[in-house]
Amino acid sequence: MSDELSKLPPHIQERLLRLQQLQQTLQSILAQKQQVEMEKSEVEQTLVEMTKTADDAVIYKSIGSLLVKSDKTIISADLNERKDLLATRSTVIAKQEERVRSQVKETQSKLQEEINPVAGQQ
Repeated sequence: MSDELSKLPPHIQERLLRLQQLQQTLQSILAQKQQVEMEKSEVEQTLVEMTKTADDAVIYKSIGSLLVKSDKTIISADLNERKDLLATRSTVIAKQEERVRSQVKETQSKLQEEINPVAGQQ
């Protein structure tokens, strides 16, 4: 494959490398998106479970490898803040994904035109 790649004109080689970089970036963004969505789901589930507990129930908060007794209202406030932060992060990631997908599509179409100029003229 590298022999075939070296036979291509330099501008096409560069565009292929750019396309590979964009695809790797997109994979990274999708992994981040999945991580944020999982964490957001976990926070939401925790908030739902907390509504089922009594206000005076003993609740522990995980801090590193320790569990520390905490107040339900403080934990709820922290979780709601985390949920808002994750929602914002999710929005940013979605915009990044959209932008990179657009760049991938544009790079693919330019590459296709350069590789197959007859098809591009039709």
